[in-house]
Amino acid sequence: MTTRLAPVFPFLLLALCLGATAGPVAAADTSFAFVYLYRDDDDAYRRHRAYTGLVLRDRHRPLDGVRAGLRESRVKGRRLGIQFELTELALAPDESAVDVIRTLQTTDEARVFIADLPLAEVITLGQSLKDDPIIVLNARHADDRLRGADCSRVLFHTLPSQAMLMDGLAQFLVKKNWKKVLILEGDAPRDPMLADAFARSAAKFRLKTVDRRSFVLSNDPRIRDQSNVALITSGIRSEVIFLADSMGEFGRYVPYQTQQPILIVGTEGLRASAWHWTWERHGAPQLNQRFHRVAQRRMTGPDYAGWAGVKTVVEAITRTGSVDITKIRQFLVSDDLTFDTYKGAPGNFRAWNQQLRQPVLLHLHNAVVARTPLPEFLHQQNSLDTLGSDLPESPCRM
Repeated sequence: MTTRLAPVFPFLLLALCLGATAGPVAAADTSFAFVYLYRDDDDAYRRHRAYTGLVLRDRHRPLDGVRAGLRESRVKGRRLGIQFELTELALAPDESAVDVIRTLQTTDEARVFIADLPLAEVITLGQSLKDDPIIVLNARHADDRLRGADCSRVLFHTLPSQAMLMDGLAQFLVKKNWKKVLILEGDAPRDPMLADAFARSAAKFRLKTVDRRSFVLSNDPRIRDQSNVALITSGIRSEVIFLADSMGEFGRYVPYQTQQPILIVGTEGLRASAWHWTWERHGAPQLNQRFHRVAQRRMTGPDYAGWAGVKTVVEAITRTGSVDITKIRQFLVSDDLTFDTYKGAPGNFRAWNQQLRQPVLLHLHNAVVARTPLPEFLHQQNSLDTLGSDLPESPCRM
């Protein structure tokens, strides 16, 4: 296990930006640690290249977002008498994340962990540590199962769920009256999950899925009807193609190659994300600038989720006047939390699955097209709950 203690750099903020606090919560020089767990050999962050050498996928860890959130919280921490710290732990290949967290609870009194780990490990953490007095922040995985059958009382999700992202797209298509959708999915392991998520959202908002077809990236003439864009999109009347191509293998060949003029959404064309660097309202340019000073690159959805995880916990400490993890957890799922999402609507965690309520941005590569939920879609309590699993339909049981 490799340990790195990341410094939280001084950050100049005007006192007016801090807002009201509940007063000092601890003696001077009290430390409060956020522990970032990851694996150096994680396949999710390996550069995926096409046979020509082009980099098709280049993901960034949410770590820079965590660092940005801590940097912003430095001044508030001084007012509270708390030094917020970040410990970065690289797990050895044979090292159990469950064992590491249990050890850190005893030796370092660590209580808040950011789990940048494969999905199966996050599920194991949630089930094995469900009764531990800790918070595990998920800023990486959008999978609905973490908010559903595999939810846990220790898991808090700051990245929008797949259902929230797909519901945002579906709302936009309904508003535009583009209701006939052809789903094209690839053969990567995550592609069927993306296609299934959109199919559920399409049914929820009464879009019509005219067909669901599999694309195979191949030069084999025997499967030409599955590898030729013009052929695979022919013989059917649709207004939109939803692409489920998590690896970026075939989706880049679909725009402008169909037989009929058609809109592209999903993993190409119009996309749904937690954040996009071209969002320009509600203080977003300032947040983008602060993040760029830390990371020297543009903020992405996982970056935003890492930043939001830190900021919500710090807000809970400030408002409760306590570093007690039980009080922090109770506050996070209460209606008292009002988190500035920088997207025009205050966010808080849903009590039934601990997913952070937040708007979803629909964007092209260089512009945000819409912010969802759209005003045409109403909810009896909170319009943000039109995105994702609402309480009556949630399979989460904690």
